[in-house]
Amino acid sequence: MYAIIEQGSKQYKVSEGESLDIELTDVAPEAKTLELNKVLMVSDGKEVKIGKPYIEGAKVSASFKTNPSESVIKGQKLYPTHFRRRKSSHKRVGHRQKYFRVTIDKIAV
Repeated sequence: MYAIIEQGSKQYKVSEGESLDIELTDVAPEAKTLELNKVLMVSDGKEVKIGKPYIEGAKVSASFKTNPSESVIKGQKLYPTHFRRRKSSHKRVGHRQKYFRVTIDKIAV
């Protein structure tokens, strides 16, 4: 069984037991689970349910290995460059995105 969910501005294909890196959201510091309600599609191998845009009543529950503040990981460092060709001016800026690492526990339809 797998599902396609929307979290933040991205869509993810998830299945139970899978580990996933998602964008940071507001979560209570003592939370152990995270409910993802924006489910776009669910498939169990035999039938497929597609939402318009979301499936009513479907949710995916994910859990943190520890508390949410310790489940934050850092992504790859990116270096966007601003360059103006005739002004002898360029600027290099670093950016590093932070993510939550969660494990998918259950897909409920």
